Amino acid sequence: MFARTLITIAVAVAAAIPLRTLADSFDVKPGAWRMSMSTLIVGNPLAPEALASMPPEKRAKVEKAMKEQGAKPLIYSREACLTQKDLDQDRIIPSYTDDSKCTRKVVSRSATKLVMEQFCPEPHAATSQMTIEAKTPESLSASMVRVRGDGKGKVLADLKAYWLGPSCAGIKDDD
Repeated sequence: MFARTLITIAVAVAAAIPLRTLADSFDVKPGAWRMSMSTLIVGNPLAPEALASMPPEKRAKVEKAMKEQGAKPLIYSREACLTQKDLDQDRIIPSYTDDSKCTRKVVSRSATKLVMEQFCPEPHAATSQMTIEAKTPESLSASMVRVRGDGKGKVLADLKAYWLGPSCAGIKDDD
């Protein structure tokens, strides 16, 4: 259970950057994708205020998971459905968090590469940089660095994604 909690945190943190790109400018196929993410958590990526606002049972699970994980990479893989609507709404990598209070800035964009920055205010202050590359319309890679606002925690993530086909049949929204 602690691994699932840590996976959820890592994926939420790493995937919290929706991509501002026009569907026709980022060369990726909609459909079923296999996404594999490797994350490394350095320090405590969650501010003390964020932990303090959690219910005691959830906080205990999160703290235990972070302690047990230590500085070991966490690898998470899942199938995801990427629709044309997702592309149009800049959701290339599934997000598990509401980042509506965060501001995003496109640093550079082309048909095969997108570089973004994201700034999130308190209570979960953080700065993130993400680079996503479409190696081919059927292959993506991404790297992300997210630094907690006070600099005391960092999440490093690398993602590899491969297109499985046009049908999303059997893929659940929430694994």
